[in-house]
Amino acid sequence: MGSFSIWHWLIVLVVVALLFGGRGKLSGLMGDAAKGIKAFREGLKDGDDTHHADAKPLPKERETDTTRG
Repeated sequence: MGSFSIWHWLIVLVVVALLFGGRGKLSGLMGDAAKGIKAFREGLKDGDDTHHADAKPLPKERETDTTRG
């Protein structure tokens, strides 16, 4: 088996089985990630249009004298 021991090959097989085995778990995860990114982008587009129209400037803060004890 080359320079790797049996334990190295078992670990590689387990990782490959987890990634590619059973009902396309990897493709399902990638699909979920893509949906999340799409929703995030749509949220940014919606947020930019609505918040700028209602935005008001913040009131100026009074300067306080912090040198007094």
